[in-house]
Amino acid sequence: MSRTCDIIASKRPMSGHQISHSNRKAKRRFVPNLQNVTLYSDALKQKVRLCIATNTLRSVEKHGSLDMFLLATAGTKLTCSAKKLKKQIAEAHAA
Repeated sequence: MSRTCDIIASKRPMSGHQISHSNRKAKRRFVPNLQNVTLYSDALKQKVRLCIATNTLRSVEKHGSLDMFLLATAGTKLTCSAKKLKKQIAEAHAA
């Protein structure tokens, strides 16, 4: 399983250096803090299971709900599955 966020496309592992006190550098990976969560979609009237980064979860809570977050976020920042979910939510809002 890849350690990537299900909503935001840019949340993926990064690489860099671990620098010791003596300034020796060793390669390491910086992985995002991913959590398995179940969020409720008001428009779809169902629960959605996602594996998202914790700061993405904070952004969802800031916007109020999953629906409002996806509708406010640009499509270029979303993953393919999040774009499909956004399209379903937009169609449900229109109906």
